[in-house]
Amino acid sequence: MALSTGVAHPWDMGCRQVAFSFATPRGPEGLTAAENGRGIRRHQPRRVRQEIMKATRSLVSVVDDDESVRESLPDLLREFGFAARAFSSAQEFLASDCVGQTRCLILDIAMPGMTGPGLQQELKRRRQEIPIVFITAQRDEAVRSRLLEQGAVECLLKPFSDTALLQALNVALRVS
Repeated sequence: MALSTGVAHPWDMGCRQVAFSFATPRGPEGLTAAENGRGIRRHQPRRVRQEIMKATRSLVSVVDDDESVRESLPDLLREFGFAARAFSSAQEFLASDCVGQTRCLILDIAMPGMTGPGLQQELKRRRQEIPIVFITAQRDEAVRSRLLEQGAVECLLKPFSDTALLQALNVALRVS
């Protein structure tokens, strides 16, 4: 594994800048996703490549009260080619200028103050239709089923794989 250093993205303007480094997994060709055209393989059909490239311009916002998630998940999203912003609470997200620009929301279920499902309802009340991928450590199938019935694209159980997250994001971006 090689270490990568994050570079500020225009979506990060006005936010607290954080220096970070993380281990970047390498694929079978020995290339990271970024080195391999952001994960776009030449043998993929043109339509798939176009969908992935469309996704690279999409803002994905992460709302989680866990600082380690807020620091690591945007790094992974940027490796996938997305623009990413992280928020520590639902209220912080709602007060930001990113609500109207967010194409997908990765949202923790259990947070102090307004919960993830509470934010989902508030966005519906405001007529803000943002596809949501919930993330949770709760292994409650009833909660997961209810969230999916209420319009969530996916509900991933922590820890989740990079592949599962990317698949959920691709579905969410097709929905939006």
